[in-house]
Amino acid sequence: MKNKDVIQLSDHFTLPRLMRFCLPSIVMMVFTSIYGVVDGYFVSNFVGKTAFASVNLVMPFLMILGGVGFMIGTGGSALVAKCLGEKNEEQARRVFSMMIYLTFILGVTLSVLGIVFAEPVARFLGADEEMLANCVTYARTCLIFNTFFMLQNVFQSFLVTAERPKLGLAVIVAAGLTNMGLDALFIAGLQMDVTGAALATGLSQTVGGLLPLLFFLKKDNGSKLRIVKTPMELCPIIQACSNGASELMTNISSSIVSMLYNHQLISLAGQNGISAYGVLMYVQFVFAAIYIGYAIGTAPIVGYNYGAQNHAELHNMRKKSTILTLSAGVVMVGLAQLLAAPLAHIFVGYDKELFDMTVHAFRLFSFTFLFSGFNIFTSSFFTALNNGAISAAVSFLRTLVFQLAAVLILPVFFDLDGIWISVAFAEVCAFVISLIFLAAKKKKYNY
Repeated sequence: MKNKDVIQLSDHFTLPRLMRFCLPSIVMMVFTSIYGVVDGYFVSNFVGKTAFASVNLVMPFLMILGGVGFMIGTGGSALVAKCLGEKNEEQARRVFSMMIYLTFILGVTLSVLGIVFAEPVARFLGADEEMLANCVTYARTCLIFNTFFMLQNVFQSFLVTAERPKLGLAVIVAAGLTNMGLDALFIAGLQMDVTGAALATGLSQTVGGLLPLLFFLKKDNGSKLRIVKTPMELCPIIQACSNGASELMTNISSSIVSMLYNHQLISLAGQNGISAYGVLMYVQFVFAAIYIGYAIGTAPIVGYNYGAQNHAELHNMRKKSTILTLSAGVVMVGLAQLLAAPLAHIFVGYDKELFDMTVHAFRLFSFTFLFSGFNIFTSSFFTALNNGAISAAVSFLRTLVFQLAAVLILPVFFDLDGIWISVAFAEVCAFVISLIFLAAKKKKYNY
């Protein structure tokens, strides 16, 4: 008998039902971003802006490695959701288990390589002698826990596919509270500087990766998914990685662009420019987390109905999501304009020159949010339809090609302001591309 309190992937999703199903994923991602913001707050206010700039300089490198987890999670969950839609639960469990095994293998490998090459990478990213020690210490400490970070990212998607989004939220809240508490203890209390920040982050990621692992290891967890013994098969792994390539591309592209931003900012505004950009990124994580959480929540629904060939529900999801993401964009731009000064004050209120630069930068940057939600959903939508090529194309153009062009060209005409508006320019271009792809593939997928 169907439990009315449990929303299933096979349901028809009215707007209230859709929001109920996606809300845990949205809150989960927002909470994840907020505890990242807490990291930035403690480092900036208790260690100083040099350490804050150092963490921001090396962060893109860490995000590339952790982004492999997003690739496996989103790509694998799309494949698993399709299997569930086809009523092939045994294959769904086997594919799910392969994704977890793959995460362990890649996690350990990338962690070792990252620790070994942390110093040359930091130098390549532009760390001077003043920043180098902090960059290397933070990176190496975080990389000890990288496998759990990847697992946390993988399980965020699979808990939604397993129809357990509330459990996903509970896990992230537990991890977030761990991070916040340890930040206060290690940085403010024990004065462990960037080592304390990295330890707090790593231990919280261990909580975020370990709790779902224990849940899925249980045979009687009440979910259609659990970890089973299965040989590794190349075909599902390649398909899952292909499906999730757009999410990895987003992480890699964003990291490459961040490196270029930092290079441009050093020449135009010095260390203050990097610190201001760091504040933008922390705050942007919170705003973008709403869109990413919604995409994580809707992807299994789309994947399930694609497997079940329920074209009416695919159309329903596409239409409602378009309205929701564009409406949210207008609201977010308004909020960003109002909250620019208070948010900047949290991080850099101790330095008036840096504070003024950050407020001005964020007000220009905020127009990014107008179309970014629609673009994020479009990429996720095609991932869920098992069309990794289009999903990757949208992400590649949005997060790399358009942003690289913008950050190289716009400062020539608008100086420092050209950097702050670069992402917004890229999102407008990506919005046009998203519309073109959606129109071109409408007949094929009948959405």
